[in-house]
Amino acid sequence: MSNWLDYLNTLPLAHYIGMPVLILAGFWVFQVILCRSIVPAIIKLRSRRGVDTDRDLITAALKPIRALIWLLGLYVALQYLTLLLPWNILLSRIFRSLLIIILAWGICVAIAANSSVASGLQQKYKLDSVLVVFFSRVLKFVFIALAVVLLANEWDYDVNGFIAGLGLGGLAFALAAKDALANIFGGIVIIMEKPFAIGDWVQTPSVEGTVEDISFRSTRFRTFPQALVTMPNSTLANEPITNWSKMGKRLVTFRLPVDYAGPRDRIETCINNINAMLSSHDEIHPQTILVSLDAINATGLEVFVYFYTKTTLWSHYLEVKQDIYFRILDILSAADLSLATPGRQVYSERPDLVYSIPIK
Repeated sequence: MSNWLDYLNTLPLAHYIGMPVLILAGFWVFQVILCRSIVPAIIKLRSRRGVDTDRDLITAALKPIRALIWLLGLYVALQYLTLLLPWNILLSRIFRSLLIIILAWGICVAIAANSSVASGLQQKYKLDSVLVVFFSRVLKFVFIALAVVLLANEWDYDVNGFIAGLGLGGLAFALAAKDALANIFGGIVIIMEKPFAIGDWVQTPSVEGTVEDISFRSTRFRTFPQALVTMPNSTLANEPITNWSKMGKRLVTFRLPVDYAGPRDRIETCINNINAMLSSHDEIHPQTILVSLDAINATGLEVFVYFYTKTTLWSHYLEVKQDIYFRILDILSAADLSLATPGRQVYSERPDLVYSIPIK
């Protein structure tokens, strides 16, 4: 075999064409074996051992790997030729430049938002999907910028002045876009702290409505009159936020005015019956139920009622509250009690003759 290769080397055509072609063919066979046999076998072996492997990530990473193998094969094939020194230097620069590009490409594939690396970090640190996309884009920008700097340095470009210019330009940009940067950092705070999610009913001193979209610059709300309000994240992050969708139960409280005249046991029976009705109601939370005589005034009595519904859904909440009101009216009717009617004050020129006339 070695005698045959030595014989080929004595031929000019074999030296300049034959051996480089054989080298490229060898690298091609290697990448075919690696991509079609070795990598699938590794995936199958790891799957049998219970290790979850991201097939999409490996499939996407095979493209940079193939490009790297072809680059190495082409470089070795060209190095086999006896080139003049200037051409050899140029070849080395081109090879290193392409190597930087391929490595940056592979890193960007690995840190993509839909890769297994990003999914693993998201599950480990319980990050929001929007935050994962943001950090993925930031890391891609950093590695691409680093690759550009390395390429410029490879071709003898003065990167020190370029980096200094970027620093001054970044400072000027930061000063000019401080509001935009404040919104971005406000968006990061909102996404990390998660005071609300898309679809939640949120109330702030500036806006109240349902969250429709969360971005790094602003958050969009759909108000109850169906208007769309866009709130800057810097403003939203500095305001108290009430998330009504996070209620575990919903409060109902009111004062029941009772027109009362008669023995005490009638009002006591009424209060006890309302308390018992609320305690036995399937839609009322049993933890806090308060029914008590709270005030006595000229128009009658005031019974304080305080309880929670189990449901937080607005439509169901209204149905439960309506049912409670009807039952209270039935209890008042059974106890021969009625709701108190407010009176109006009649004034005369003499203060001692001020009196109240009931409104029919």
